[in-house]
Amino acid sequence: MENRACLACGQLFSPRPQNPAQTYCTKKACQQERRRLWQQIKRDTDPDYVDNQARAHQAWLERNPDYWKQYRSAHPQYAEDNRAKQLVRNYKNRSCLIAKMDASNSANSELNGFYQLILLPNQMIAKKNAWTVYLSLLSAEKSRSSFMIAKRGRVAKAQYVC
Repeated sequence: MENRACLACGQLFSPRPQNPAQTYCTKKACQQERRRLWQQIKRDTDPDYVDNQARAHQAWLERNPDYWKQYRSAHPQYAEDNRAKQLVRNYKNRSCLIAKMDASNSANSELNGFYQLILLPNQMIAKKNAWTVYLSLLSAEKSRSSFMIAKRGRVAKAQYVC
């Protein structure tokens, strides 16, 4: 048989007689690359494979609930590197994390309706004592039963929905 170049490392190799279409040499790194590419194609084309992988991962997590906690305590440099990478990710996405006075990122700022305002923990960057909140639009039925009407500084009607 003729020699051919490995698709991973580029070095010449002789394919095995049992597999004349072999395109990767037998080096461990090249075989890992072959398997990695196969898995990537499988994930992109086979939803059953993806579902099976997700279920297997979930089952493993249930059998090893403290794995990541133990790993981070045993590998403090990994945890520190991950924190540094998270800071970089936060910095790259900072345009949507930084609250500015009277700022609105919404293209349509005239969204009429009743909203529920939920105060979130102060983990994001904010200026001038801004609150970080989550707004969720209440459904029509819920909004009718949970609004407050204020008249001359007094609450005329208030019903709270839990």
